[in-house]
Amino acid sequence: MKGTHNYTMTTRWTGNTGTGTSAYNAYERNHILQAEGKPEIPGSSDPGFRGDKSRYNPEEMLVGSLSTCHMLWYLHLCATAGVIVVDYVDHATGTMIETADGGGYFSEVTLHPEVTITDPAMIETANSLHEKANKLCFIANSVKFPVHHEAKCRV
Repeated sequence: MKGTHNYTMTTRWTGNTGTGTSAYNAYERNHILQAEGKPEIPGSSDPGFRGDKSRYNPEEMLVGSLSTCHMLWYLHLCATAGVIVVDYVDHATGTMIETADGGGYFSEVTLHPEVTITDPAMIETANSLHEKANKLCFIANSVKFPVHHEAKCRV
């Protein structure tokens, strides 16, 4: 389906402890992410930036977005190529570098998909589809850092 697609997310800060942002340590970084009709996602900043480690942070969400986009493209490509996938797990990692001014950027993300298929004759095809999935992934095409993949395939 070609065309333009629009997405809406609501982010609501829930970290006002009573005095708002009166000081850097006077407020929590907690927030809620939500799209209409879907469960809320509890968010915060990374614990290194005064965040709540029990909530998702934006950096994890970015790595997760890349991982899930790749997986969905990969599964689609496998289905159309006749590769039957019965299990898929990815332990994705990302590297963010802080800059002197307090900002930062991601230098890379590496996906580590572990794929189980049903036919040993299809392992080569299954492995080759990761490159195509990476090229088609909407999120990977939207970031300015490399997205690598180190895949393992087994029967």
